[in-house]
Amino acid sequence: MEISEQLTCLFAAKIEEQGQSYVVEVPKQEVDIGYVDPTEDYQVAVLKQPGETTQPAPTQNRDDSSQQPDLDQPPVSTGETRVVEITELGDQGDGLTRVERGFVVIVPKTGVGDRVRIRIETVHETVAFGEVVERFRY
Repeated sequence: MEISEQLTCLFAAKIEEQGQSYVVEVPKQEVDIGYVDPTEDYQVAVLKQPGETTQPAPTQNRDDSSQQPDLDQPPVSTGETRVVEITELGDQGDGLTRVERGFVVIVPKTGVGDRVRIRIETVHETVAFGEVVERFRY
């Protein structure tokens, strides 16, 4: 999965039914922090939570394999910074977040619900480790 450089915020939310529509609530802190301006229009990507099953998407026959991301490589690299939300705790009590393809990033000294900017310090084949460089208040 390719993530646009234009990504302004990332958060987890439930989709709720309201009448004949479904609504995704944008957390107030996204506006308070300045990531979302309620007077602007935005594109929204909807991703399944890791571990959920889904029907496979229809495939398109394309010979342009250069457009496909290298799925054998971790989706993060050392030194990269990201704003993430900690969604679970690991066995050792460290915060965990998941990025593209459900790839796990372990972030010590964080808890569930923390929204932080991290710098990727170490990348392994199946997991990366990040260090908090900024904390955001809700």
